[in-house]
Amino acid sequence: MKILIINSGSSSIKYQLMVMPENEVICSGMIDRIGLETSNVTFKTASNSHEELLPIPNHKVGLQKVANMLLDTEKGVIKSTSEIAAVGHRVVHGGSDFSATVKIDEKVKAKIKQLFELAPLHNPANLEGINVAEEIFSSAEQIAVFDTAFHQTMPEVAYKYAIPNYLLTENKVRVYGFHGTSHKYVSEKAINFLEHNSKIITIHLGNGCSMAAIKDGKCIDTTMGFSPSNGLIMGTRSGDIDQSVVFYMIKNLGYSPDEVNSVLLKQSGMLGLTGYSDLRDIEAEAEKGNKDCQLALLMNAYRIKKFIGSYAAALNGLDAIVFTAGIGENSSYMRKLVCTGMEYFGIELDDEKNLIRSKSVREINRENSKAKVLVVPTDEEYEIANQVYQLLHN
Repeated sequence: MKILIINSGSSSIKYQLMVMPENEVICSGMIDRIGLETSNVTFKTASNSHEELLPIPNHKVGLQKVANMLLDTEKGVIKSTSEIAAVGHRVVHGGSDFSATVKIDEKVKAKIKQLFELAPLHNPANLEGINVAEEIFSSAEQIAVFDTAFHQTMPEVAYKYAIPNYLLTENKVRVYGFHGTSHKYVSEKAINFLEHNSKIITIHLGNGCSMAAIKDGKCIDTTMGFSPSNGLIMGTRSGDIDQSVVFYMIKNLGYSPDEVNSVLLKQSGMLGLTGYSDLRDIEAEAEKGNKDCQLALLMNAYRIKKFIGSYAAALNGLDAIVFTAGIGENSSYMRKLVCTGMEYFGIELDDEKNLIRSKSVREINRENSKAKVLVVPTDEEYEIANQVYQLLHN
């Protein structure tokens, strides 16, 4: 059966058309830098590759572009939308309602919408993808795969906040965790590579960033919490911040709550520190001597190092750290910043191996490094397709 995977991120859309269970990729592509005048659009098949730069103002326009490319009379791969049996959607926040993959109906969409405030950069884009797909691929089953599901194995000591108990029992305020599809996929790949269940820290670095502590294949802690806004420094999100700053901005600086929310989610992170949200631009500027960009990269790496230390303690050991996602897989500079000065944790990077680019799982540590340093390309699209197929065939 043909399954179309739609992965709407905060500033990108990844898509992939697959035949399952054969795991055959018919086409794949990505639209990134959504919202900019120079959005990059790619479309790849076994025999054809197309790339163009054009303004993609929002996710709806981007998804319509994807559909048009799939159906294109020259380079397209389907003649009719009826060829697609199911559309699998990555949905970031499932709250306490969804701990597994589900078929989408109006009740599911209503729940996803209710969670907009908890994932304002993602759930609206996810729901937009669902609505557009329902229109275009009207005969296909629409399936939701939730980022929060993998983290449901966290123990109470990790997911509970030190706030009044009723906020958890009555209002479900707790750590949920995100990027679960990616953390699940790369941790399983790492375990297969290491050939034993392990104490692993997965580091997902993209426009959104998160880490997870994984023991014997199960998540025991993660950096994102109630919403995908805390933890690491991200493209436009501040990550961890003293909550007193929020009240100071409201009471002393005259910001409204909505304005504070906008500042912390859309104007902070690497964008707030440098004026750029894309790490490729920031690294290029840092190489030119831009001190703001140089400092921002060091701050980013420093935050990651702190979580490596805390998660090594939570795991009571460390067998491997795993870099993944756009930045984690492609930025040798960022990986070096993170791994430098981490010998105490048994992390020793091989500079030459670190510079090798590959689409396969690779080890980039020195031979005598006690902890492995792995680069594992994530494949959230495959993971989503697999979960969709399993749901429809169980």
